[in-house]
Amino acid sequence: METIKAYFALTKPRVIELLLVAAIPAMLQANRGTVDLWLILATLLGGWMGAGAANTFNMVADYDIDQLMGRTRARPLVRQKVTKNRAAVFAWALLILSVLWLWLVCKSWLAAVFIIFTNVFYVFVYTKWLKRRTWQNVIWGGAAGCMPVLVGWAAIRDNVHDGSPDHWWQAIVLFMIIFFWTPPHTWALAMKYKDDYARANVPMLPVVASAEETTKQILIYSWLTVVTSLIIVPAAGWIYLVVAVASGVIFLVVATRLHRGVVAGEPVKPLTLFILSNNYLALLFLGLSVDAVLGWQTISEFVAAL
Repeated sequence: METIKAYFALTKPRVIELLLVAAIPAMLQANRGTVDLWLILATLLGGWMGAGAANTFNMVADYDIDQLMGRTRARPLVRQKVTKNRAAVFAWALLILSVLWLWLVCKSWLAAVFIIFTNVFYVFVYTKWLKRRTWQNVIWGGAAGCMPVLVGWAAIRDNVHDGSPDHWWQAIVLFMIIFFWTPPHTWALAMKYKDDYARANVPMLPVVASAEETTKQILIYSWLTVVTSLIIVPAAGWIYLVVAVASGVIFLVVATRLHRGVVAGEPVKPLTLFILSNNYLALLFLGLSVDAVLGWQTISEFVAAL
């Protein structure tokens, strides 16, 4: 049982939960008003295996720095619950199963290609290159975490044969929401573990820049996140509009308070924003999911009918 738990931990289950939360609204919005439960569950399973592979590869590649950071010392490889070689084999097995599952069972070769791209990008571009060389690591490296949206969209659209347009622009907008959301989410946590990253020589923004500059960047990317979330409003309904505006305002208020607190030299709690960022994204995508399932009149349809 301990061995099973160790292998499960290699996949970073909490991270995968967030990725699956991002994939679900994309799949529902890709075919508004229709819920193909089997295809959604099958895609989530394939996506879980692909994301688990990427996270396991990441732990193998980060073995050296994980030993130096307090928050990562409990990881299976550091505690020697699993060897690096066995972890690598496990990752390859998950990746191969994921690709075959999405291609043959979910009948979406494009979703399978996206999974391969995610693993290559996350391991070689982010983990091995960006993470150790530049403070912009999470900006560009965060693209890997946005891929579940494209995987989900591809899986649904590859199985819709009614001649309706694929509307890939919506998938790209959802991708960009997560892309802009990732920096403030990650930097807020990095502010808390600044010394950890410095000890491991990882140039996260809070390590190489002042707290004021860090929170300024957090505020900028928070605004980019909220503004981008509104771009998809015409293709959604009133439920999503209300949720996007309300949750966006709260997100921006907390990000602004964090920055102002740092500028004023007051004690701040960056983890408050980190936790809120999780809730913000979950609420935003829950709103879109409910909106898509109901399939009510979209904002653009409402405007056109006036």
